[in-house]
Amino acid sequence: MASKAVVKNVDMDKQMERHALELCADAMKRFDLEKDIASHIKKDFERKYGATWHCIVGRSYGSFVTHEPGSFIYFFLDKFAVLLFKSG
Repeated sequence: MASKAVVKNVDMDKQMERHALELCADAMKRFDLEKDIASHIKKDFERKYGATWHCIVGRSYGSFVTHEPGSFIYFFLDKFAVLLFKSG
């Protein structure tokens, strides 16, 4: 069973946040590589919420991004940090 997500920073409604966390947990069960997890999340969010979403999944990275209002989440799930945001 997956670990509980730890949300560090969020600027999106609760429904979208819940969708991101559930989608990520599912992607981590389905894929082994970080790039495949990120691709799955990005494609799903673009299908559901329109373009252009960006997703970064990994164990160690820094970031500083600009995002559209109401479209950002940064959280930890299992061994990965996940950054998901809409920009462009």
